[in-house]
Amino acid sequence: MIVGYTSGVFDLFHIGHLNLLRNAKGMCDKLVVGVTSDELVSYKNKQSVICHSERMEIVRSIEYVDAVVPQENMNKFEMWEKLKFNVMFVGDDWFQTEKWQELELKFKDVGVEIVYFPYTKGTSSTLLNNTLIKLRDEI
Repeated sequence: MIVGYTSGVFDLFHIGHLNLLRNAKGMCDKLVVGVTSDELVSYKNKQSVICHSERMEIVRSIEYVDAVVPQENMNKFEMWEKLKFNVMFVGDDWFQTEKWQELELKFKDVGVEIVYFPYTKGTSSTLLNNTLIKLRDEI
């Protein structure tokens, strides 16, 4: 059985999120998704619009998702130590970054493949949130 893992904030759920989860599920038998805690979101000096428990419930309700876990830190290898997944899915905006090159080497040593999916252009939670803010300001 192939266990896949991906993680994200999943705030203001949109087609990019759905594409990631659909594509990931197509490459594994069981898909586990880590949903970033509100505290961890703040590391980017941001705040999620939807609270952590509700984001987890939204992701849990997606047909491609088999299990949801809280992501409370940025250490992907620590999550592997808990879950022992076989493949990790991530957006290609991270491809060949220093951080992910190091992670690839570390995961290769334990037999975990990292698959990069194309980032869905033209949509993001940040873009949606900024649009909503502008609309509110116009009212």
